[in-house]
Amino acid sequence: MKKKLRIVINALMAVMIITQWIKLCLSISGSGFMTGGLRTLKYFTVLSNLLEAFACVMFIVKGNETIKYVAAVSVGLTFTVVMVFLGPVFGYAMMFAGPSLWFHLLIPLAAMAELIIFNHRKLTVKDNLWTVFPMLVYGISYLGNIIINGIPGNDWYGFLRWGYPAGAVILVIIVLITYLIGFILRKLNEKVGVIR
Repeated sequence: MKKKLRIVINALMAVMIITQWIKLCLSISGSGFMTGGLRTLKYFTVLSNLLEAFACVMFIVKGNETIKYVAAVSVGLTFTVVMVFLGPVFGYAMMFAGPSLWFHLLIPLAAMAELIIFNHRKLTVKDNLWTVFPMLVYGISYLGNIIINGIPGNDWYGFLRWGYPAGAVILVIIVLITYLIGFILRKLNEKVGVIR
């Protein structure tokens, strides 16, 4: 029964992510994003949520817990950056408008809660290191794109408004925060997970 419940939760999350992404692609008005269409794939928010949708499907099909952990941490990072940085800078009303409400708040909270409560495999330090991989790849690509193409139009998160050295420091901090989110979720799962 508990396994069936988890499959239903994962199916609902995957459907909602894909539905909200399609809505976002079709219209940027009131979405909280500066662009629409496939250009939304430049945002870590969108990529982390699509990773969560993929992880949900992989769990349903193969029972893969590692990708669920990596994806939950990725959307957890999205939630954290929105709450701590983007919300105060751009306004929470914008951050929670339209599909952004799902991508920035509802899916991250659901994914983290689902992992904490239902994960049945012991998560390890090695798993925790894997959680950093999506952010590290994205961060290096983000900075690389700016180095090649310049800041105007390419620093959509505003991380380089204080210059390249500050941007590099921010990347390191975000990678460390990602690891910390993974550590916290792993420990919470050990303490309060109900399925073993």
